[in-house]
Amino acid sequence: MAHPVPDPIAPGQESVWDYPRPPRIERVTNRVVIRLGGEVIVDTDDVVRVLETSHPPVYYLPIASFADGALSDAEGSSYCEFKGSARYLDIRGGGATASRAAWNYPRPSDGYEALAGRVAVYARQMDSCEVDGELVTPQPGRFYGGWITSWVVGPFKGDTGSIGW
Repeated sequence: MAHPVPDPIAPGQESVWDYPRPPRIERVTNRVVIRLGGEVIVDTDDVVRVLETSHPPVYYLPIASFADGALSDAEGSSYCEFKGSARYLDIRGGGATASRAAWNYPRPSDGYEALAGRVAVYARQMDSCEVDGELVTPQPGRFYGGWITSWVVGPFKGDTGSIGW
């Protein structure tokens, strides 16, 4: 399958087609706020993001930045050829529970150690996820956890017809 044609980039934007493979980790100064059940469950500017070709960034937040009791172990696991073995987490907030709504890498692979002690969240299962006050759009597809903002352009893995990218 041929690569899709990248969307045009406006000033201040970045294309997911300029992201590397294997993925790159970068620390950013963005403020991330997540709400569930009408409550803020995390509000932090201690953020790293993972950038991978064709995917919007995945934001990883410190476990310690989540409200007390917001995270608990969930069933299942998965494996990333780059980052290693992931576990899933349920998220609770304001009386709501989102099952398997987050994941982390307890012992990430070499080169991805910065992800240890951090959690990524599926935006579609939250009331809202914001980056610097902007409401994010979840990456298309049920498996992917990237967050789309106005400064990231695609097309994105997970869109209809992207299975072979």
